[in-house]
Amino acid sequence: MKQFFTVLIFLSLGIQTLLAVDATLKIEKDVEQRTRIALVDGSAVKNDTFFKILLSDLKISGHFLADETYRKGDITSNYLPPDLKNSEYVLKYALTQGRGSKLLIRLIKASDNTEIFKKSYAIPNGAKTPFLAHKAIYDINALLKYPDISWINRYVVFSRYTTPKHSEIVLADYTFSYQKVIIRGGLNLFPIWADKDQKSFYYSSYRGLMPTLYRLNIYNGHKEKIISSEGMLVCSDVSQDGHKLLLTMAPEGQADIYQLDLNTGAKLRITRFGGIDVSGKYIEDESRIVFVSNRLGYANIFKKSIHGNAASQVVYHGRNNNAVDAHGEKIVYASRESSNAFGNNTFNLYLTTSNGTDTRPLTTTGVNQFPRFATDGTVVQFIKHRASGSSIGYINLGTSQSLLFPLKGRKIQSIDW
Repeated sequence: MKQFFTVLIFLSLGIQTLLAVDATLKIEKDVEQRTRIALVDGSAVKNDTFFKILLSDLKISGHFLADETYRKGDITSNYLPPDLKNSEYVLKYALTQGRGSKLLIRLIKASDNTEIFKKSYAIPNGAKTPFLAHKAIYDINALLKYPDISWINRYVVFSRYTTPKHSEIVLADYTFSYQKVIIRGGLNLFPIWADKDQKSFYYSSYRGLMPTLYRLNIYNGHKEKIISSEGMLVCSDVSQDGHKLLLTMAPEGQADIYQLDLNTGAKLRITRFGGIDVSGKYIEDESRIVFVSNRLGYANIFKKSIHGNAASQVVYHGRNNNAVDAHGEKIVYASRESSNAFGNNTFNLYLTTSNGTDTRPLTTTGVNQFPRFATDGTVVQFIKHRASGSSIGYINLGTSQSLLFPLKGRKIQSIDW
């Protein structure tokens, strides 16, 4: 349990769940490079949350400059008032909610009032209405041939504490407007997606005598035991083909990183340090890993070959670099940049490469933790703590757009998307 709580210190700094979809936005990209678009609500009943979700999707894409003015109008008409002529496009939409939800959208070119796109969406579960907004903006983005933003359609899976020694695992959309509890009862931690299609996820259960890793199918509820280990057990990464797992285990008392081959059941020990090695992530062609270790007497980022012995330092600044994620050669990590023994410290996120070059900061204020790359590596998800509160954040690496959603409520233990 000593090693288990050490990993919790590395991986869990008390994140909280989201309260609202209202967001703050940082704009660094030249506005002239983005498409101006306005929204017109043709719904019979106004839905402020849905309108804000549409705005958030447009903004974080990095491809649109959205007019934040709320307007009502007739969705069937192509008429546009003069003040909308400043936009290149106008998105008219009508949301209908009952047991399920239906959405009709029409994209109109403002210069000549012509309709260039029309589509209807429906979902039987009304709680999943945010996904209708995500899909609509995804389709418009694709129609205009902008770089892919399919990550906005993905689920987020996270574990949050409920009572002492109890937690629950929850599914959400990226804005956390939709949330559904998947697992209740006991201490269930460290969920991570098992496949690109998000049909299943792995998680660690600490209910029994020995920590156990399970895989759960979110559609049919099938649960499969993968492996058990004394002391601690965390799955930190899954190979691209889904056949291999990186695990943090401590069968000999200290935390080390192992690779488990799901096809053969073979277990390979990757690190053999007499301290703490955790949070292994595949890099480059998956023949190497990056991970967090206290080899220098404090948490820092290292890399090594899966089949080699030597480990090399990746980060050379900061005295506590305790969280890392990787996508190909790109690495994002959290670094402590203050040393307040009795107060809050500043943790900022940095983007670098597996050889430690081209390092640049992604944040400058607050306590920023739990960085996670999108599946295509274009966006970083993270948690920001400031004196005014906590937020879940997103940074578009290509456009330098960032979006924050305020958090409130139970502490989140870990998160993946």
